[in-house]
Amino acid sequence: MSADKIESWRDLLVWQKAHAAVLEVYRVTQDFPSAERFRLTDQLCRSAASVPTNIAEGKGRGSLPEFRQFLIIARGSIEETRYLLLLAKDLGFLSPETHGRLEASYTEISKMTNALLRSLKP
Repeated sequence: MSADKIESWRDLLVWQKAHAAVLEVYRVTQDFPSAERFRLTDQLCRSAASVPTNIAEGKGRGSLPEFRQFLIIARGSIEETRYLLLLAKDLGFLSPETHGRLEASYTEISKMTNALLRSLKP
């Protein structure tokens, strides 16, 4: 089924995976040092939440050009999140295992977003 035939953004598998990844990011950042609350923790949670938010908003706009633009914004947020996860690992706030699991999730979400963008080309 193509994305333009899907009525709700909740039905998009890429949104579902991005939402699950945000929940995981929120869970793992609970263990970050309190000094990072308004620094890395806040930035990481915002960038992670931006991915499914932009997918939902773009789908809700009702036009393919706008949906594509919001998917491009989501793609930028994916890369921001990936970098912040790497930074958290390098600062010792995430274990290599947790980082690897989240990196794999965001790699999959990135590939799915790119595929969805390709499918929406005129």
